[in-house]
Amino acid sequence: MANFTLDDVRQRTYKARDAWWTVLLVDPLAARLVKVTANRTRITPNQLTVAALVLGLAAGACFALADWRWLLAGALLYHLSFTLDCMDGKIARLKGTGSVFGAWLDYIFDRLRVLACAIALMAGQYAATGNVAYVWTALAVVFLDMLRYMDSLEIFKVRAQMRSTLAKTRREAESLETAELRAGGAAPDEVGARLASAESTLDDADDDEDRVVGDEAAEKAADAVMQRGLYTRFPWYVRVRDVLMRGRIRPHLFSGIEFQMGVFIVAPVAAAIVPGAIIPVVAVSAAGMLFFELVVIYKFWMATNAYNRNMRALDEKIAGYRERLPVEEVERIQAGAGTSAG
Repeated sequence: MANFTLDDVRQRTYKARDAWWTVLLVDPLAARLVKVTANRTRITPNQLTVAALVLGLAAGACFALADWRWLLAGALLYHLSFTLDCMDGKIARLKGTGSVFGAWLDYIFDRLRVLACAIALMAGQYAATGNVAYVWTALAVVFLDMLRYMDSLEIFKVRAQMRSTLAKTRREAESLETAELRAGGAAPDEVGARLASAESTLDDADDDEDRVVGDEAAEKAADAVMQRGLYTRFPWYVRVRDVLMRGRIRPHLFSGIEFQMGVFIVAPVAAAIVPGAIIPVVAVSAAGMLFFELVVIYKFWMATNAYNRNMRALDEKIAGYRERLPVEEVERIQAGAGTSAG
């Protein structure tokens, strides 16, 4: 059997930034369960994913009964289901057993759990009260969950494409500039100094002074390019972000995770204490998520504007180098860039 320590679990499986609900209310328990599971069992991440769905469906069955005792039981089961859902990724990262299929399974089962619990919770309340508003609330929860994760996936994909394209274009511009400077007889140290100076034409001059050769470093620098406008316009955001990140909490304070917990944990617990509290709690959770989704979209819009500005600046530089350098030299550099990108 393995001999992972709690520090191993924290260092290898904790995300640099995560939802505050996960950091404060899930990780302390999940890390200890991961340590025991990884050291003493052969349970796989996919088995944990299936178990999380089973517990989620059990939570839905409790919600459907609508009695306050069952609402509390359902909230507890949903929290345990989410804890298992967090454990599967941690086990995969700790043991290096993650897979593309496992990631797909985790995503699909998450959506199934939300769908089943939303229908069960609101159907139970509708059966108990006859209030048709619960039907519309169920539709709203499913729609908002779908919207949140579709938007998140698309933004992630587009940002990855922008980072990759910007990093590749920067490398091409640097290679062409290096070739031009050396053709002019510049010494290696002078080439480096002039290249650093030339970066002042770009928006991220202060963010990317110590570039490291390599795709990962280049893409991190590209990400800094796209965020610079946000940091300049809202300097207080950087201070708030840094404070939160010291505790691993991401600035996006009300994400899909907090929305789910508001609907399937806070709302049932509130309804067990104050009948009729489910719809108001869901409404507040939805408003919080929508507000932060608009913030994400605004940040994404600013990032696309910064990307377009920097791409235009780089394209102008590259066009100038191509005019001044021999054709064969340009073709050699472009062939090398294409090989490294592949």
